[in-house]
Amino acid sequence: MRTIPYLLIALRFILAPVIAFVAYYTDENARHLILILMYSGILTDIFDGIIARKAGVSSEKLRRLDSQTDLVFWLSLGFAAYFLNSDLIRNHWKIISVIFIMEVLCYIISWMKFGKETCTHAFLSKMWGLSLLLAFTYLIGFGTVGWAFYLMAGLGFVAHADVILIILILPKWQYDVPSCYHAWKIRKGKQRKKSVFFN
Repeated sequence: MRTIPYLLIALRFILAPVIAFVAYYTDENARHLILILMYSGILTDIFDGIIARKAGVSSEKLRRLDSQTDLVFWLSLGFAAYFLNSDLIRNHWKIISVIFIMEVLCYIISWMKFGKETCTHAFLSKMWGLSLLLAFTYLIGFGTVGWAFYLMAGLGFVAHADVILIILILPKWQYDVPSCYHAWKIRKGKQRKKSVFFN
């Protein structure tokens, strides 16, 4: 049980290049296969946290590994969406660029302040992850933008702003901080309990 979360994270990491490879080297018929791989990766993301808590191995190391693997996984889906819908992506490059810039800012600010990457697993970031899943389902599965793309963009902006505020407010680096409000409570000296954090 103690090794299963690591194996699930490793599986999600392996799925990332497979998704990009399938999207780049195959035709339109690959769309449904990529969706299957995407949802398989999402399931590993859900169950690695559940099993880690049950097995008592939800540590800083595991959470950081999970966070960075998530980044690689979502980037692979971004590449897949571009390979399959290059015109659509180019038509919305400004919105996508804003999200990318904010993601990079989160890492830069965290490294400048703490010397570590961000690993908040904030609640709004999780909501953004769900909207990403919807947006990629539309883009990859059906080759269309739809309302899910704009929902993803709006939530992405708000979620990244929240993470930046968390980083700026926290007096020292911590993982699993649900929101900037919780970061403010930590700054004021009210220590968090693991049970109230979203994993």
